[in-house]
This record gives sequence, structure tokens and C-alpha cells, in this order.
Amino acid sequence: MFSDELHYKQISEIAGLLASRKLSPVELVEHLLHRIDNVDPGLLSYSLVTPEVALQQARLAEEQIGRRQIRSQLHGVPVAVKDLCYTAGIPTMSGMPMHRDFRPGYDATVVRKLREAGAVLIGKLQLTEGAFADHHPDVPPPINPWHRDHWSGASSSGSGVATAAGLCFGSIGSDTGGSIRFPSAANGVTGLKPTWGRVSRYGCFELAASLDHIGPMCRSATDCAIMLQAIAGDDPDDPTAARIPVPDYQASAERDLRGLRVGFDENYAARDVDLDVGLALNETLRVVRDLGAEIVPIRFPDVATMVNDWGTACSVETAVAHETTYPARQAEYGPGLSGLIDLGRSLSATAYQHILLRRAEFRGRVIAALSSVDVMLIPAQPVAGPSVAQMTTLGQVPEQLAAMLRYTAPFDFSGHPTLTVPAGFTAKGLPVAVQFVGNLFDESAICRAGRAFQFATRWHLKHPPL
Repeated sequence: MFSDELHYKQISEIAGLLASRKLSPVELVEHLLHRIDNVDPGLLSYSLVTPEVALQQARLAEEQIGRRQIRSQLHGVPVAVKDLCYTAGIPTMSGMPMHRDFRPGYDATVVRKLREAGAVLIGKLQLTEGAFADHHPDVPPPINPWHRDHWSGASSSGSGVATAAGLCFGSIGSDTGGSIRFPSAANGVTGLKPTWGRVSRYGCFELAASLDHIGPMCRSATDCAIMLQAIAGDDPDDPTAARIPVPDYQASAERDLRGLRVGFDENYAARDVDLDVGLALNETLRVVRDLGAEIVPIRFPDVATMVNDWGTACSVETAVAHETTYPARQAEYGPGLSGLIDLGRSLSATAYQHILLRRAEFRGRVIAALSSVDVMLIPAQPVAGPSVAQMTTLGQVPEQLAAMLRYTAPFDFSGHPTLTVPAGFTAKGLPVAVQFVGNLFDESAICRAGRAFQFATRWHLKHPPL
């Protein structure tokens, strides 16, 4: 009945098929549930599939679409959320077996907004323990669909794998130090980390409150814009959600980048990256220049101190987030998260205050560095397609860990929005990605850059050999 490629279509395409009633939301959900049953046992991207909820929501969507009561482009589209987003009456484990029986009494704001947009919740996606670096020893990590020996990213690993493998049409991830961008890069999908405060964090399990960002992971920049449109905005339940108007992220329909100023700091972006990342970065520069963008040399502030400070700051905020269960239930924690919390609990107030002062200064310097451009181009990570073995030992080599965080953690510290897009493949067939970084609350610019780049390239249209 359905094309083998139906599950790989973009949200923008599915929305048209549903609105024209060429495709039924119920049949679409049934197709995707069948694919999850067949494919996910080998990938482990879902922590929980919700067929009853999905079919009930699909039937309602079918009735409403039939009456031409279309809520948004997400109406009737199956999506999945990282399993740190509260879902009323549905388990939310946050990658921690101690929470396997926790059933929240309410939806996270991001889940509620997706539901109000008409999206269909098909399941909850696996993540690392408490959204930190490692999966809990009792939780098998999701497997990279491009090559099982290679990293699937952290912490939104399930979101990246499921989106890449055609097991949902879009997903929600969270990013505290790179956790939307790493799995987007690893799995060849497009991920948008919004400005801190653009999307409510209410009802999402905390890792580090002032660093956590909630955002979409999809197959294209256009789809990320569609999902961000649904979830962005202020929230009376989250006073840190910015009361700034949400623009139409799809208002710009240009396929070129004329008039866009793209900042590039060669010393920051191109130094100490591997060959595949360097090639992808140079090719992306060529494409955006050919699309009419002006490449503007800029001087980005040094990130070395911020990368080192990020881990310590994260540890303090994580200790606060876990104070009701740690150290009281320390034995139920894995070594990675436990070690992070112990570090946070041991830090002095004066040491933490120095970090806060350096962070505020760095944020001001980033704002200044980007003030003359619309977006900045950088890699998503310095090494393309790292192996599982490499990442297992990463935490034991501080220099390697710092290098990995070089292009991600600074923008969690500063709160700036970034869009990660596929930009090539290694000789082994693993995805390579770059990032467009925007000014605060200017997700429109990075969406425009990503959309035009993807009109001109085909990297985002390639799918893993499943």
C-alpha cells in the first residue's frame, strides 16, 4: 500500500499528503508502528512505544482533518520525544532505571504544545543517564544506523537514531553541552538548539537548569522550523521562558542567501579538525558563497576556559537537580553521573562564583563577536564519525574531551541558537555535519541558512542502509 520510502519523507511532505487526504493519519501510524517493530529491536532507539496513544490521537486527527480543522503542519504527523519530557500517565524514565515506574501527572509544556498542534505521540526515546554523557550500565545504548561500531551521540541518542532510521518524522531532544548536536551529526539528521529561553523547559527532567535547551531533531531545516514553530514561546509555568514574540520561521522562502552575512573565524573553525570535517567545512563555505552569502572574517573569543568551566558548572547544577535522590540512592546511579554529582557537591561557593563571572564575560564577548554577522559557520564536532571504542575512553583523556566540546558547550554557556546540518560523508560512509550559529533569538536566520543550504545539497536526503 505504501512506498518503502514513506517513513523517510519530511514533515513538510507528509503534511501535504495528510491535508489533501491522500494519506490517512491512522494508516500512517500503523505503517510506522510496523516499521518500529521490525527495525528498532536492532537499534534500541525507543525506551517506550505508545501504540494505543498514537492510534487514539491519529483517529482524532483524521476526524478533524476530514472536517478541515487543520491545526498546523504537524496535524496527524507521528513524532517522538526524548524520555525526559513528562507525559501524563506515561512512564518517564530519563535514562535512569530508578525512575522506571514514574508516571507524571501532567505533560511537559513542549509535549502539550505538540499535542495542541495536532502531532501524534508515537513513543519516548532513549537517552543517556539523566541526560549526561553515559548510558546507565543497565540501559543498552541506541545503535548508530549507519554503522553499529560508531557512536550514536549523546545524550539525545535515541532521538537521533529514530529520526535517521525512519522511526518517527521528527523528535524532541535536549542539549546541555551538545546533546542535540552530537546525535544529529552522528546520525545524519538536522538538529536545532534554540536560544536558551525560546522553548519552555517546564516538565523536562533537569540536568543543569541554566544550560538545558529543548529543541527539535528532524530530517531538514524546514522540518525543524515547523516543529520549533509549535513549541516555541513563553510559558506561565516556566518564568525563564522568554516573553519575546515568536516569528514565522517559514516566512522566508528564498532559495538563495543574498544579503546574508556569514561569519567565519578560520582559527576557531578550522584548526585541529580531522580531514573529513575540514573538507565538509570548506565545501559548505563554497556552497553558501555560491548562494550569494557574504563571508565575513570575524574573531571569535577563545573557548578553552569556557570548555573547562562547563563541566564544573554543569556538575553543580546537576547536584542541585538530583538532591532528592543523591546521595540517598547513590547505589542506583551509574559511575558517570555519580562522579559528576560528587564533583558538584565538592565545589566551593567562591570557585563557582568565579565560573559565573567568567561565563557572563564570555557571553558578552560572543554577543559582540556575532553582532556584525547574521550567522557563523563552524563544525558540529572536530572528529567525524568517532567509534564507540573512542568515545568509551573519551572521559579518561581531558584534552580529547575538551576538544570534543569545543564547538558545542560554549553555546550552551552563552545560550546562542545553532542549527546542525549534514554536510558530507566520510570514506566509511558516516555522516559529517556543520553548524550555523545565530544571534540570540534569531532562529529565523539559521533556519534560512540551513534551508537554502539543503536546497542546494543532498546530504540530508541520504538514509542509512537498513
